[in-house]
Amino acid sequence: MKSIFTFAICCLAFTISHAQLLHKKKDFTRQDTLRGSITPEREWWDLSYYHLDIKVEPETKTISGKNTIQYKVLQPYQVMQIDLQPPLELTKVTQNGEQLDIKHDGNAHFVTLKNTQKIGEVNSVVAYYEGQPREAVRAPWDGGISWKKDKNGNHFIASSCQGLGASVWWPNKDHMYDEVDSMLISVNVPEKLTNVSNGRLRKVEQKDDQTKTYHWFVNNPINNYGVNINIGDYANFSEVYKGEKGDLDMNYYVLNYNLDKAKTHFTDAPKMMKAFEHWFGPYPFYEDSFKLVEVPYLGMEHQSSVTYGNQYLKGYLGNDLSGTGWGLKFDFIIIHEAGHEWFANNITNVDIADMWIHESFTAYSESLFLDYYYGKQAASEYVIGTRRSIQNDRPLIGQYNVNNEGSGDMYYKGANMLHTLRTMVNDDEKWRQILRTLNKKFYHQTVTTQQIENFLAEETDLELTGFFNQYLRTTIIPVFEYKIENKTLKFRFSNTVEHFKIPLLINIDEKEHWINPTNEWKSIKIPSANSSISVNNNFYIKSLQIKS
Repeated sequence: MKSIFTFAICCLAFTISHAQLLHKKKDFTRQDTLRGSITPEREWWDLSYYHLDIKVEPETKTISGKNTIQYKVLQPYQVMQIDLQPPLELTKVTQNGEQLDIKHDGNAHFVTLKNTQKIGEVNSVVAYYEGQPREAVRAPWDGGISWKKDKNGNHFIASSCQGLGASVWWPNKDHMYDEVDSMLISVNVPEKLTNVSNGRLRKVEQKDDQTKTYHWFVNNPINNYGVNINIGDYANFSEVYKGEKGDLDMNYYVLNYNLDKAKTHFTDAPKMMKAFEHWFGPYPFYEDSFKLVEVPYLGMEHQSSVTYGNQYLKGYLGNDLSGTGWGLKFDFIIIHEAGHEWFANNITNVDIADMWIHESFTAYSESLFLDYYYGKQAASEYVIGTRRSIQNDRPLIGQYNVNNEGSGDMYYKGANMLHTLRTMVNDDEKWRQILRTLNKKFYHQTVTTQQIENFLAEETDLELTGFFNQYLRTTIIPVFEYKIENKTLKFRFSNTVEHFKIPLLINIDEKEHWINPTNEWKSIKIPSANSSISVNNNFYIKSLQIKS
């Protein structure tokens, strides 16, 4: 378990009127609530260990096996919720060898325990299951298992399940708030194939039926959607990175015929590690190593087993998302998905409604990679360029307790919000230390938006309530209004939430000046009635000159 919170913290009232929230309510089902909330059948027990032991049969696209779920009793209760999504079937659950009664309710399965659950005890149940899991049609966005073949006709299989949930392919406690402390992943596959999962490979067992079982052990807490299987005709190469915490094993698994290409192209991986340890602090999973694994879809941030399918191209499948040229200086999937090791895998949201914590910081990490190797101007141009993808369709924060994500703007609107905050801090070393302290303070924890807001407000020494309410909880963009009267510049913010105020850097006749606009008109003296005024473009706001 990383951290357990009273979930009411996710439902705090914020100082924005209902008219400003602009978040269209949608109808949610009982299944949404069972999936997205900390139910009474979840809250009484704390995950400590999983042993996922499965057989994958490519020819029939089936998975069968069991998951041993070890837990600590936090309060006496006799019913446990285990999640598994149809068409997979939870065939039985046992404790101490005795079969238990199960009440099936869609994706949720309520298991009645026979033994009295006493506070402080560490117990376990074994969940058996089988069937054909949902097949991913457009991975990783829709999720499930990708059953593909490589160009030599070999099976090429991988899991991806963010948002949809890990219970799409294995039984578990499928909520973000509680992470298992450690995990053994045992995967049986045809002997000519290799399975790569999270953590370190402990052993490979040759079976009599022309199969092999790969045993991978994860030493650190891991979120459910970060657990993965990757099965293919893999070749492996590796290197040792001299990192902040010592030697870090970096392993690469690629299709056999891509080995030479990967040895050249994957040089972005140690470059990534160097840049991100500089900005964010030590890689959070030294004990489990770092792996980059080729898969038949674009890629995903599976912890210590980052998946890759960017076709050995720079940019995003050869494209620059910023339109500036800087996006072609790196392989987007290597940089972005590995950035999630710090933001998503180290620091994990309690509720998927707060997924901006994962995606905003990680989208912003792309520009920090550029900053490290090409300088601050390149980084700024890149993140500003990504504004062209912002839709402002919905707030970045979703609805709590129903497994609901916020807008896809959590990527680049979120990145530009953080870039704006960095500009407000106006001290790059201080900003770097804030990001490093963030990863240290919340090391291997699940967090809420409010915790991140409070941390950033305290560390920056800025009043950020209105700032976060504006960018996270509405779709409206602040407007800096100004007018010149004789030698006086009058200015204010409009189109804002209550209490929105930020220090703002403007140019007056091409000279920089800091001002502190609010919703009320303010004024300063300027050299001339003809002075030119512009807002520093590192701020994600609009500006409007009001003519007299």
